[in-house]
Amino acid sequence: MEEIVKTLPQHTSSWSKGRLTYCMYEGFWMTKRFHEGVTNLAQQSYKAQPNDVFLCSSPKTGTTWLKALALAIVTRNKFDESNSPLLRTTPHDFLRHLEVDPKQSEENQKNSFFPLVATHLPYALMPKSFVTSNCKIVYIYRNIKDVVVSHYHFEREKIKLSVEDAPFEEAFHEFCQASLERPGTILFLKYEDLKRDPMSHVKTLVEFLGYPFTREEENAGVIENVINLCSFKNLSNLEVNKTGSFLALNTMVENRTFFWKATDGDWENYFTDEMKEKIDKLIYQKMSGTGLILT
Repeated sequence: MEEIVKTLPQHTSSWSKGRLTYCMYEGFWMTKRFHEGVTNLAQQSYKAQPNDVFLCSSPKTGTTWLKALALAIVTRNKFDESNSPLLRTTPHDFLRHLEVDPKQSEENQKNSFFPLVATHLPYALMPKSFVTSNCKIVYIYRNIKDVVVSHYHFEREKIKLSVEDAPFEEAFHEFCQASLERPGTILFLKYEDLKRDPMSHVKTLVEFLGYPFTREEENAGVIENVINLCSFKNLSNLEVNKTGSFLALNTMVENRTFFWKATDGDWENYFTDEMKEKIDKLIYQKMSGTGLILT
């Protein structure tokens, strides 16, 4: 793997003071550790199954929230809001990404504990069985401007740099330089819509996952309990998410870094008019015709 990385185009981020190096693999920029995860996944030859549900996202688009909601929904017959593993374990440790720990996903398949598989991998780098198995896919997306800001703070916190030492302007310019045809099996969730009306969108997610609430559950307020359990306010205030950490791709990550504000429109505190114009043009060039609204 070390030899393969040496042959790939590489870029060392200037705003990170040389602490972040990316390599270009199959048309995508990724950190060396992320590439290790892709290689690990390829070696494991993970086989997706028809009953799998893939929770797919780019980093910082609402991954933690989607994981928590899906876990609470599919395990609610085993746990409720009083004894849920989410109260003592971060969603990322309870449901590790496929590229980080393919063996955990395989164990989940064998034990039929839950059918969820999480990943940050681009579609082109997914196992072939991801397409041929006809498994379900939930894809969450978010206003790209807020993603840029959230991703900047996440990476900055990981490498222990202050805002003063790692200017957002430099991170923004580097971000800009980086480079549906399955009805019934793909659900697109927009982060902002989920925040605006969690009740109706959680109901949609529940139906899609194939774990519908019964009339008795609805009358007993189970939907509200799931939403409250997985809310940013609740999860961010749990001791495990304020002080804990977990190992991801050979790096210890503090759980608190997964709970950055969750505020819509925070990008306006960082973007200049020139930045906004530049990224709006990029969004139009890359996403025109997809039907996804990312601004």
